[in-house]
Amino acid sequence: MIYDFMRLILFFDLPVATKKDRHNYAVFRKYLIKQGYKMIQFSIYSKIFSNLDAVNNHIKILKKNLPQDGSIRAMVVTEKQYSRMLILVGSKTFFEEQENMDTLIEL
Repeated sequence: MIYDFMRLILFFDLPVATKKDRHNYAVFRKYLIKQGYKMIQFSIYSKIFSNLDAVNNHIKILKKNLPQDGSIRAMVVTEKQYSRMLILVGSKTFFEEQENMDTLIEL
């Protein structure tokens, strides 16, 4: 079976002005981590999938677990496109690279 690995990248900007807002932010962030997302930067998380159908199925589930307020965007890219991402300032850590490789191996 040939896999066309895809990345789902979530960008979110959630309010944190009140205690309830911060709670909702924390709940959503913990949900993403529990679902296997890895943080790229603050409020930017990605998850690898084996194909586009798996991404689309996951988006349906994700829509049911979104907080009411804020802005959340999703972008789907191939693993090849993701691997060509440029880092203009800073660098990837070894831990981030290892986590991504472990995820690929598990699939």
